[in-house]
Amino acid sequence: MRNALQISLLTALMTTSAFADEWAKTFSVSGRPDLYVRAGDGSVHVRSWDRKEIEARVSTVGWAIGPNDLRIIEHQTGDRVELEVRVPNLGFGIGRHSIKIELQVPRDLKSDIHTGDGSISLDGLRGETHLSTGDGSIHAEGLDGTLDARTGDGSIQVRGRFDVLALQTGDGSIHADIENGSKMTSSWNIRTGDGSLRLRLPATFSADLDVRTGDGGIHTNLPVMSTSGRRENELRGKLNAGGPLLTVRTNDGSVSLERL
Repeated sequence: MRNALQISLLTALMTTSAFADEWAKTFSVSGRPDLYVRAGDGSVHVRSWDRKEIEARVSTVGWAIGPNDLRIIEHQTGDRVELEVRVPNLGFGIGRHSIKIELQVPRDLKSDIHTGDGSISLDGLRGETHLSTGDGSIHAEGLDGTLDARTGDGSIQVRGRFDVLALQTGDGSIHADIENGSKMTSSWNIRTGDGSLRLRLPATFSADLDVRTGDGGIHTNLPVMSTSGRRENELRGKLNAGGPLLTVRTNDGSVSLERL
């Protein structure tokens, strides 16, 4: 009898954990929106479209959406849209649980997106973009403007035209393609604690370089006038005419600076 009861309880828990739910809402905006997202432990996917609307969709597995379960807190003031996903603190869980947040937004956008344990992907945004995840990868392409992207544990891959760029991961590789038309308006900082780093730049890109690796080589085919001499783990000098400081660091990994 006890075994039958245990099996029934386990089956009920597994059935509950496989439950799927969904929430969606559309926010109308007029100017350049300001988007603020706190995703709990969910993955976030953002794509641009040609509408003056922000469409948000939250899909869950293993969580029901409601006041006593997974909560979605949303608020709009003018063109500022705030979205927060809060997971109930149950202390245990059986089976698969996941949260996926999908957003379609106007291309011109200021955004601040954070998730505790999940990946972030973006496509086709123009403006000021701030991304952070405690444990997950970041992938962004078709960007134009400012990007500040940080992850505690995960790879970073970005492509776009940038004026300001800051990339940081505690443990993972970084691959950044800097497109034609990019021009540094202030210092850039690209760092990984443990991983390789590959940076591809236009032929005419100008910067003062400060590149170091703790354990790994530095390879480049760019026209750098070195001021540090020939050192395996360090490269300092002017790229083309020079400019603001471009700092590149990895504690354990190789660095590759290439022509795009």
